[in-house]
Amino acid sequence: MSPFLPRALPYLLAAGLLLLAPGCASIQSAISRPGFTKLSEPLVVLPAERLGNLLLVQAKWDRSGPYRFLIDTGSSATLVSPDFARRYGVSSSQPPAAPEVLIGTARGATRALPATTIKRIELGDARFDDVPALILDTEPISLALGVKVDGILGFPLFRETVLSLDYPAAQVQLARPTAGHGRPGTTIPFNNLRKIPAIPVRVGDASPLVLIDSGSDGPLSLNPVGLALNYAVSQRPGGVTATLTVDEPRTFARLDGAVHLGDIVLDRPIVQLTDGLSAIGGGVLQHFRVTFDQAHNEVTFFREQGGPVTMAPLRSPGLSFTNKGVYWQVAAVIPQSPAAASAIQKGDLVVRIDGEPINQWDRRRFDNLVASAREVTYTLQNGTRESHVTVATYELVP
Repeated sequence: MSPFLPRALPYLLAAGLLLLAPGCASIQSAISRPGFTKLSEPLVVLPAERLGNLLLVQAKWDRSGPYRFLIDTGSSATLVSPDFARRYGVSSSQPPAAPEVLIGTARGATRALPATTIKRIELGDARFDDVPALILDTEPISLALGVKVDGILGFPLFRETVLSLDYPAAQVQLARPTAGHGRPGTTIPFNNLRKIPAIPVRVGDASPLVLIDSGSDGPLSLNPVGLALNYAVSQRPGGVTATLTVDEPRTFARLDGAVHLGDIVLDRPIVQLTDGLSAIGGGVLQHFRVTFDQAHNEVTFFREQGGPVTMAPLRSPGLSFTNKGVYWQVAAVIPQSPAAASAIQKGDLVVRIDGEPINQWDRRRFDNLVASAREVTYTLQNGTRESHVTVATYELVP
């Protein structure tokens, strides 16, 4: 087995929700092909659901479904739920001795997932047959996002198409590759044999490679090794997030200076500092229509509005949670936050927010609350006793 993309893929939820990340790192080349692809129309336009800075599409092609998929250009494989694999896998049920593929993260942790082949996936007038995939329990992702997620569509699935993620219009577009591929915007090549969407960006005098990762809800993630970074807002802890293999702490800062994507300027961006692969998440991609042309090894960023891209302060509840369905469990309390001075501790169970049962709160609603409210009241349950704790929200990174 030869690894080709060491990667930890956390979904970086600005509100601090914690969920399992489906990113892949070490994948056999045998599963990197997209299968057979057919577009019935020259341009297929799919309405997308925006959850934070993530794009999801729905599809239904038989009496089952509809199915909801996350588009993840940072994933080197397509992943599907066990139920979806049983329905559309090459056999009606997954055998106990199903082949497994080892995945890993940049931190060296590994996990094996069973492999399968999906007979078909239809997205509107686009059809993908014989799709290599890995089987992943997507329930933690569904719980965290507040909607049922049936799979994660990785970058290789779209190798025979031109894929556009239009964040402002909340659309996903699929087109046939053409010889004349000029399009408006800033075009940057990703010249590599594996067709991984990693591009150079300019940070000061350095030009690190960054992965374009639509499966991350976070901002620009930078590995500071070899970079002379200056900070307008110094590094500060931002809770934890989970990957397939390990819970990882997060550290955020605001740069004192610009990051350049070709001629696009990210002015004093908020960044997450990482010891893994640098990546551009949805916190940056949300400003653009991003078009991936794998036939020509290039990506194009288009934005109606000119001028530098600026980022608003990053607000936080001071807490990270694991969504357990009937309750949220506190996964971390951010040091030096208002929550750290409260009675809430790691491991506490939250059963209500602002007096409403936890099952009435999904990720999008909680994000909106943190973005607008000065404080949040949590109801904690300890056995048969309940207690109420009010905690101020704050700007984690001004």
